[in-house]
Amino acid sequence: MRILMLSWEYPPCVIGGLAHAVAEISRALAHEGNEVEVITALDKNLPEYEVMDEVRVHRVAPYHGRPLNFFAWVHQLNLAMLEKGVSLCNNRPFDLVHAHDWLVAYPGRGLKNIYHMPLIATIHATEFGRNNGLHTDEQRYIGDVEWWLTYEAWVVTCCSRFMREEVQTVFNLPPDKIEIIPNGIRPAAFRVDRPDALVRQRYAAPEEKIIFFIGRLVREKGVHTLLEAMPMIRDRFPAVRLIIAGSGPYEEELHRLSMHLGLDQQVTFTGYIDEATRNQLYAHADVAAFPSLYEPFGLVALEAMATGTPVVVGDTGGFTETVVDGFNGLRAQPGNAGDLAGKIIALLENRDLAQRISRQGLKDVEEKFAWPSIARRYEEVYQKIVFSPEARKWRRGAGRAAAAPSPGKAPAAEKSGAVSALPSRYHRS
Repeated sequence: MRILMLSWEYPPCVIGGLAHAVAEISRALAHEGNEVEVITALDKNLPEYEVMDEVRVHRVAPYHGRPLNFFAWVHQLNLAMLEKGVSLCNNRPFDLVHAHDWLVAYPGRGLKNIYHMPLIATIHATEFGRNNGLHTDEQRYIGDVEWWLTYEAWVVTCCSRFMREEVQTVFNLPPDKIEIIPNGIRPAAFRVDRPDALVRQRYAAPEEKIIFFIGRLVREKGVHTLLEAMPMIRDRFPAVRLIIAGSGPYEEELHRLSMHLGLDQQVTFTGYIDEATRNQLYAHADVAAFPSLYEPFGLVALEAMATGTPVVVGDTGGFTETVVDGFNGLRAQPGNAGDLAGKIIALLENRDLAQRISRQGLKDVEEKFAWPSIARRYEEVYQKIVFSPEARKWRRGAGRAAAAPSPGKAPAAEKSGAVSALPSRYHRS
């Protein structure tokens, strides 16, 4: 199959977990024999076009001028992505377009209707879930675009049962429009041949135990809870270092909290780090901690497991489906610094517990979350859509738009549970 992926971030330009998820999906699909092309945002020092692991990657710059704000930047990027998509589709047709999150909704919908090809949307997280509701005009705008993308999509995929329930409820989707396909992991991408002592020396003293967090610095990741837990951990282990890797809009607030708690000698903020440094820090870490308040899937926990690092996560969202408390990791009550401190201390104190959890986590990652099997699940969904009678009929009408059956009208006798392409069924209540 020929698949056109749309994503606002793609490695080596990484803002959050979405970039790695899209890259791994694309790579695995290509390795299964599909032709995969990705359109993403152009970043400095990166080529406009390259082939990465059999995936053709096209990078486009937002339209001219300095955008007024982030939303203007997104719109300018969407125009450039649509233009590139039209150029690619005019050269050779694709079987479908796969859009990842609201930031690429407009080119996804545009290419769907211009070329009469199915649109698949993956919702990695919702604005409603990230903020426990929609409280500002900006949040409501994002929520509206997210709903619109799911409305326009033939099928909506999400990564966990938790996210299935969320998108079904928030966007009023019928159950037969949602497919659960978990994220996966490529363990080799997170391992090192040997730990580099010089990397450790850069971030921690030889006698310090290391607690490692990596992720986007936004409130829902719960890093403030981790900082609040540190004084309790320090009381038990005076020689301890918390390394916080990543950047984001909550970073300044976290710096202030760290100073307020008197943690300037125990906490290191690294900012953005490259993959080699990330892997070395995993190799040196005694515990990886991800105390999220909201987590659609929690791929970062699988990444830590793949390195053999014991994990403590927030007992929320997708983490509850991948981390079994006391078996392959520990779960702490979201927002509860005392509970989080207790779970981290347990792993630092009990080496046997930490090793047992690490071994099981590594086994689970290798057996349950391999990308080739996940790619085949995507292929099954794609084929079910592309070769459906509705899609064939709609696509045949591409050259005669006036007579073409609209993808917004469902067949009168459509059966419950069938894959449905027909977005206008799905009105908000």
